[in-house]
Amino acid sequence: MRLVSLGDLILDVVVQLDAPLVSGDDRTATTRVCAGGQAANVAAWARSLGAGSRFVGKRGADAGGELALRELTGAGVEVVGPAEGRNGVVVSIVTGGERSMASDRGSAPELRADELIPAWFECDALHISGYALLLEPVATAAMRAARLARSHGAQVSVDLSSWTLIDDPFRTRVRDLAPEIVFATAREHDEFGPLPARWIVKRGAEGVTVEGVDHPALPTDVIDPTGAGDAFAAGYLVAGVTAGLAAAARCCTKLGAMP
Repeated sequence: MRLVSLGDLILDVVVQLDAPLVSGDDRTATTRVCAGGQAANVAAWARSLGAGSRFVGKRGADAGGELALRELTGAGVEVVGPAEGRNGVVVSIVTGGERSMASDRGSAPELRADELIPAWFECDALHISGYALLLEPVATAAMRAARLARSHGAQVSVDLSSWTLIDDPFRTRVRDLAPEIVFATAREHDEFGPLPARWIVKRGAEGVTVEGVDHPALPTDVIDPTGAGDAFAAGYLVAGVTAGLAAAARCCTKLGAMP
């Protein structure tokens, strides 16, 4: 199988705390700096599960972009797309198995449709990060990518990414994209509304619901849930629900979102 993902390759700064931050004071933490981004995570997990994997996106032409690029290519993922500007950074605060994020997407939203090369989308599955449908010009690039992938018989999936970012322009873009598969949390699903697609509803520790059928999560020791949804998406696209749940469980056992 050949999977292509389109979206962000960012630098993740994961901060694990034993207790919540104290305003105006210090708190001991365990930190990790690593590659991340929803589309990049899916590509890395798909590769770890045996699929051919390619990431498409605009990354920064700076130290952060170089670090993220080295890690993703080191995971066996082919990385294509222009490098310019500054790379995106996400700070993920992990406390008690829960995470909160502060996101700076850098140059990723500046990917243009005319920067895409058709051969990049010769694949079986194209996965598009919902963040790539929030702003122009990357949203138009995502639409062109879907057309190119479908010309090769690929199915298109999208992850809605964040319920707080769902508005009418975003809904319109997703509906125009017409994905065959939609990944979403329960809140994202409810916030978005109806869409004729195969819905995969991620329910965290409770598992997932696939077309109305519940599948429980696998038991695991949760250290950091960052990227578990991306690991599930990759596993599901490569080999189905069981593989997705196993990848999500493995992702939770360590700091960072990649395998």
